[in-house]
Amino acid sequence: MHRKAARYVTRTTTAAAGAVATAATSVAAAAVAASIVLSPVADASSRMDGVRADLQRAVQLNQITEEQALSFEAKLAGRILGQA
Repeated sequence: MHRKAARYVTRTTTAAAGAVATAATSVAAAAVAASIVLSPVADASSRMDGVRADLQRAVQLNQITEEQALSFEAKLAGRILGQA
């Protein structure tokens, strides 16, 4: 095989493999997005339970203070429970 032909085959094979990988990534991303969109929305009280758990974890890891956690929880409670 000539050098030019070998380079062409290598480039087109690499490009095709890249296109397949890109298509697979797009399909996976679409599946994740669909699962998020189609998943049921949690009720306000379970959302607040999750917020509390996340904030407590952040306090335990010394990422925020207890006061900051309480303040942020109060703000979110107003928004989340206000919508319910």
